[in-house]
Amino acid sequence: MSTVADYARPGTRPMLSTGRRLDPERLGDHLDRLYRAAWGLCGSREDAEDLVQETYAKILRKPRLLRSENDLAYLLRVLRNTHFSAHRAAGRRLRAGPLPEELDQIEDRSVVGPQAALEARELYAHIAQLPDGFRDALVAVDLLGLSYREAARALRVREATITTRLHRARQRLAAAVDGTGPDSQAVVVPRAR
Repeated sequence: MSTVADYARPGTRPMLSTGRRLDPERLGDHLDRLYRAAWGLCGSREDAEDLVQETYAKILRKPRLLRSENDLAYLLRVLRNTHFSAHRAAGRRLRAGPLPEELDQIEDRSVVGPQAALEARELYAHIAQLPDGFRDALVAVDLLGLSYREAARALRVREATITTRLHRARQRLAAAVDGTGPDSQAVVVPRAR
């Protein structure tokens, strides 16, 4: 088994680690949970698919050593970092014009029903509008299913902070969905295709 010294950057001091290698064969076990987390971060299915794909591409480029046994927490951290990096890069780029309207007529066969798709889009759009700390806590616990302790480790905050942020995020989300919150009018939900 190799050590961290084998992967050290030139000019840095190698450190020995008792970590284990991330098994690329097991990455598919976390695909659904990462997709839900990405959808919560992005607010759109298509962007979530791209984000998960980019995250996996990043992870598979080189061997990864983990200090804990929790692959999902590590993958969540990489997913968040990839999202924020892409978001910053997109802010610096020019935006293209809208797509032609003929694309609205293509049927999406993966959707169970139009009402369920609209509700899911609305819910994920509301989640995407939450402040970063609240959104991250909600995605980690409610969408990924991490425990409060695992979420705290993944997000590098105290467990009590996760509890507070999750409570406030759920309150804001419920108010936004009910239409009673201050942000309830700010969410623009794309039309169902």
